[in-house]
Amino acid sequence: MPLSEHEQRLLDQIEQALYAEDPKWANTVRISDPRSHYKRRLIKASIGFALGVVIMMVGVVMSLIPLGVGGFVVMLAACLWGLSSWKKMNGFGDSAPASGTAPPPGKQARRGNRGSFMERMEERWRRRHDER
Repeated sequence: MPLSEHEQRLLDQIEQALYAEDPKWANTVRISDPRSHYKRRLIKASIGFALGVVIMMVGVVMSLIPLGVGGFVVMLAACLWGLSSWKKMNGFGDSAPASGTAPPPGKQARRGNRGSFMERMEERWRRRHDER
């Protein structure tokens, strides 16, 4: 729903006041992309995974079972954190549209947002079934 002219003017005034009060912070907020936050988390998760591999291997070489298990737990946690960040970065973690209307399946693939593997397989299955 678009803003009315009055609401748009108020929003512009608030924005200009914010720029006047703290231009550095306002510029940082304006240009920041949420995906960059998730990219940083993904990089940190990759480093955590590598650290977990090293800890696990040290535990195996030194025959310290608790250390090896701890390394595996670190690897697992880093994988889950990284997967969560990757899903949110690519929009797979979002909920369904609020309006309740989804785009037709064929149009979604043409726009470049192909969806998950299972959605593509289901779409292929529907097309084969419709051809018969």
